[in-house]
Parts: sequence; structure tokens; C-alpha cells
Amino acid sequence: MAMSATNGKLNPSAIIAASLAGLLFGFDTAVIAGVTEALRGTFDLSAAQLGAAVSAALIGTLVGALGAGRPGDRYGSRNILLWIAIAYIVSALGSALSSGLAMLVAFRFLGGLAIGGSSVLAPVYIAEVSPPARRGMLVGFFQLSIVLGILGAYVSNFLIGQASEGELEWRLKLGVAAVPAVLFLLLMLRVPQSPRWLFHRGRAAEAKAAIETLSMGDPDTLFAQFGQGPAGSDRLSWRAHCRPILLAIALAMFNQLSGINAILYYLGDIFAAAGFDTVSADLQAVAIGVANLLATMLGMAIIDRVGRKPLLLIGAVGTAVALAVVAGIYSSGQGQHWLLPALIGFILFFAISQGAVIWVYLSEIFPTAVRARGQSLGSATHWGMNALIAFGFPVVAQYTQALPFWLFAGAMLVQAVVIWRYFPETRGVALETMERTVEGRG
Repeated sequence: MAMSATNGKLNPSAIIAASLAGLLFGFDTAVIAGVTEALRGTFDLSAAQLGAAVSAALIGTLVGALGAGRPGDRYGSRNILLWIAIAYIVSALGSALSSGLAMLVAFRFLGGLAIGGSSVLAPVYIAEVSPPARRGMLVGFFQLSIVLGILGAYVSNFLIGQASEGELEWRLKLGVAAVPAVLFLLLMLRVPQSPRWLFHRGRAAEAKAAIETLSMGDPDTLFAQFGQGPAGSDRLSWRAHCRPILLAIALAMFNQLSGINAILYYLGDIFAAAGFDTVSADLQAVAIGVANLLATMLGMAIIDRVGRKPLLLIGAVGTAVALAVVAGIYSSGQGQHWLLPALIGFILFFAISQGAVIWVYLSEIFPTAVRARGQSLGSATHWGMNALIAFGFPVVAQYTQALPFWLFAGAMLVQAVVIWRYFPETRGVALETMERTVEGRG
């Protein structure tokens, strides 16, 4: 699947297993778009209540992202991912069987914990078993799985919507995620802990066995590489890690200020506001999901050649233009036939840039001893902004559909300046020497 640092092979089982966390992440993120109207009708929700119902589940994601870093660094990403798989299973089944809004929110909260934990630990695990020259592409498989999960949710929503109706429809839409969650659990049981994590915990014999299981290369050569990193505290602190902390927070904030998840959550409402019926909206959501998949694959193919920073710059400008077109359509009340092309353009630019880069960048800019906690900080920022925007979008949009898109477009222009001025390029840099690059010393 990729070139190892030493022998040209890498066992794909660990990448596939950890990446399935992304599929569940994407499915749970997007499936809500197909049930918002049903929830509004079933529970007689106002716009504010609907925003609360959607964002309440995201609170679990924020808590999961904040809480996953410390146990991940202490017990290893792989072990915590096993518990995350169980949480996904329980959340899917519980959501499908919910007897009321409070029960549904509770199980969606549990699913949020799993999503938040996935966004921290799956990229960390993949980064730590990947060779530097292909780390971007391999961590990108996590993002590809997210996109596959989003597309799967849209296709699933469409098919279930054609085959059922009433309460059964939204229950089935939320419950089918249990199937890939079980597969995720079974696959994670078959992969070892990260050799880097084992080595830094002083468990060299286990690290050697893990290297051999993963076909990463010669253990002695890799042990020498693992030992190249600077000796430092195993505590994440502002004094020791202020630069990567600022980079992680900025990247995560701008990722959500693009409006990506608000658009995914409320895609049906966005099309409805432009005059499309439910079936047309579902089909166009599938088209957006396909565009997301294709652009993500392109981003994965070029991230280790073009680099992280150029992709982020291209994406910031492209998404700003696409979002301005969407805002213009709603401001003028004309040109609705351009809405789908504009949203697809937005998705294309987002997927090849921020979509392909964010989890790669967050997983590589922190030292090994605090990597999971650093990733946790970035992920928590991502999900905190996500919750705020998911809550605020329907509240603002009920008065002016255009304003959110104008704000998103402006944020992307600001991002372009910040990326150009402050972000270092990390392409091809070994994790053990990354600190010098991030601090501008390498």
C-alpha cells in the first residue's frame, strides 16, 4: 500500500482498521441531514430546538475529543479505539430504539463521544505506523473513510427513504451504523499497538513484534529513528508547545468556519430553501457526496507531492469564491440552478485542501510523548466550533439564508492570509524531527 522507510512494504491491515473509525465518524456526522425534518415533525421542534437537538449530540463529540488525548497517550491509541468501537455500536442501536427526544439525544451524545475520540486517536495511530514519505496519503485514508461514511449516509438515507416512511424511516437511518461499527471492532482486535508508542513506553520487545506484524521494516533501524526525537516533557504545556498549539487551534477553527459541517447537517434545508423538493434534495446530496469522495481521493494522491501548505492556500481561495456564489444566490433570490454547482465547487475545493490536510497536519506537528493530547486539543477546537455553528446556522438562516454563507466566505479569505504567513510545510519530515520544522529551526 505504501513505501516503508526500510523495506518498501507496509501491512495495510492497521491502516484499514483504524480508517474505519473515519467511516463511522462520517456516517454519524452526515446521517442527521436526512432526519432533521422528521425530528422537527415528530417532536414539534422550533428552529432553536432543532439547532439544540443537532448540536447537543456534538457536545459529546467535544467531550470525546477533549477526553481522548490523555488515555490515548497513557494506554495507547489502539486500546482506546476498541472502546470507541463499542460506543459506536451502542449509540447506533440506542438511537434507533429511542422512545423520546431525550433518549435520542443521550445516545447521540454517546455517538458524539465516539466521533470525538476517533478524530483524535485514529489519525495518531496511522501517523505513527506510517513512513514519512507517505504519511500524508496514509493518514488521508482516515479522511477518505470519513467521506465514504458521508456518502454512505446520503445513499442510505435516500434508499431507506424510498423503502420506508414514518418513524421507521428515521430509526432505520440512524440504526444502520451498527453494522460497520461491529466490523471496526473486529478489525481493531487484530492489529497491534503503535510501535512508536510501545518504544517510548520502554516496551522494546513488544515494539519489535508490532513492527514485524505491520511489516514496517528492520526493528533496529526504526528504533534508531524513534530515538532521534528531542528529550522533553511528557506534559503538553504552552511553554514547551506554544507553536504547534496555535497551529492546531487555527487550523481546526478555520476548518469549521468554512461552514462544511453546517452545510452537511442542513443540506436538505438548504435545498428546500431554494425551492427543491425532498427527493431532489436527497439526490443532489448524493451528488455532493460523490464530488466529496472524488476530490478527497485527488487530495490524497497529491498531498505528499504538492505539500500541505499549498493545498490549504488553494482551498481557502476556492471555497471563498464558491461560498460567495451561494450567498449571492440567496441574496438576489435568483440563479437557483447554480446552487448545486456552487455547492459541489465548495466541496471540491474543501476536500482537496482542508479535508485532505487537517487530520494529517494535526497528527504530525506534536512530539510523540504528547501527540494524542495535542491532537485532542485540535480536535476539541474543531468540534467546539462545530457545535456553535451547527446551533447558530438554522437560527440565523430562518431570517437570512445568505448571511451565514457571506460569513463563511470571509473567514476563508482570512484563512488564506494566516496560512500563507504562519504555517510551516511538513511534507516528508520525520515525526522525530518535526519539532525543529514547526519551530522554524529545520
